Amino acid sequence: MKVEKSSNIKKSPVDIEGAKDVGIRWLVSKEDGAENFAMRMFELEAGGHTPLHTHPQEHEVFVLEGDGTFVFEGQEHPIGAEHVVFVPPDKEHRFMNTGDSLLRMLCIIPIK
Repeated sequence: MKVEKSSNIKKSPVDIEGAKDVGIRWLVSKEDGAENFAMRMFELEAGGHTPLHTHPQEHEVFVLEGDGTFVFEGQEHPIGAEHVVFVPPDKEHRFMNTGDSLLRMLCIIPIK
């Protein structure tokens, strides 16, 4: 069981090659006793982006605030508050903050 404000959860920089000005908060994870899914919050500063990458697990994203672009298999899709994004496994993708303020997103992934 866990009840906590997201702002009280430690934000860490995403230190992966290709990432720029991205922070992550692990809102719910194995450390909290979750067995199936983890919930993360990504915070991209203006001009920030995740790396262009692929991975074997799907994930689901909900945009809380800000404006950006979701790059999927070479095509760009505008995203903003209340957009939902499904990323299938093994597909190349990236999130970019194209706005002037913070881009904040929830991301749900299966726990390995």
